Amino acid sequence: MLRRKPTRLELKLDDIEEFDMVKKELEVHRKKQQEEVDVVGGASAASSDSKSRDQLINERIGYKPHPKPNNLPSLFGNLQF
Repeated sequence: MLRRKPTRLELKLDDIEEFDMVKKELEVHRKKQQEEVDVVGGASAASSDSKSRDQLINERIGYKPHPKPNNLPSLFGNLQF
């Protein structure tokens, strides 16, 4: 394998300006996402006091569990022997 000398990279003014623009765009985008999360998270945080985490997840995915009866006759219906 042949080795060559490292290539020197030159950073131009245009490259620096482009980097700064992209960096600012990313920061603005992240701030918008954070604000959206805060707005949505603030509404769910207030309701989380009254509801458990499982209830919030079930509500979000549309699952509505039915409570199971605790007595034996209701488990087996009206069976008569």
